[in-house]
Amino acid sequence: MSGVLCSVPFRFRFSRPFLKTLFRGIFHVLARVKVIGTENIPYGKAYVAAMNHVSIFDPPFVAAFWPEELEIIGASDVFEKPGQGQLLRLYGVIPVYRGEYDRSLFTKLISILNAGRPLLIAPEGGRSHVTAMQRAKPGIAYLVEKTGVPVLPVALIGTTEDFWQRARRGEKPPLEMRVGKPITLPLITTKGSVKHEARQQNADLVMSYLAGLLPEEYRGVYAGSAIISS
Repeated sequence: MSGVLCSVPFRFRFSRPFLKTLFRGIFHVLARVKVIGTENIPYGKAYVAAMNHVSIFDPPFVAAFWPEELEIIGASDVFEKPGQGQLLRLYGVIPVYRGEYDRSLFTKLISILNAGRPLLIAPEGGRSHVTAMQRAKPGIAYLVEKTGVPVLPVALIGTTEDFWQRARRGEKPPLEMRVGKPITLPLITTKGSVKHEARQQNADLVMSYLAGLLPEEYRGVYAGSAIISS
């Protein structure tokens, strides 16, 4: 575990525990929180935690209640927003420019995983703004292909865009995180356009497992392919 800690920038070893504690307290005050499946996490090892992404509440919710510290990527435009941007920088969130292929970003993410650190991403590539999932981008399959790490599906329920309004009214809406068992994606040995298709299939496979952890209204385009694990 010490090797993992040594690879984390020094300043974040203080700011991350503080932010985790702060947001855990805030969520407990605002909502009824339920977290299940943490026994599926391969502690102290590299993996990709793949979440459905409905709203801005998703990453802080996962980070606050995840039993170990996660590396997180976030949309670059959020860094420009007052308050939100400062919190992202304080945690050390890695900015990503949506809709662009960023070779340096993938190089950094692969280095993080190869260093033994877990990574949280949203395979959909951004917020859906609705509960129903959209089709995943193939990026998650590329990361797994280059590193060989397992994927953990992380299902989030209740983090809808009206969460804050409901919480302010004192409703204490329910928030739930369900962590699935690690998935080992099929190896990709093809080339060219066929390789791209294989990566998309692997990304879709992740989302099918994720859909199996979610209620039907959250499954979206994966409603017909949800894999419900025992």
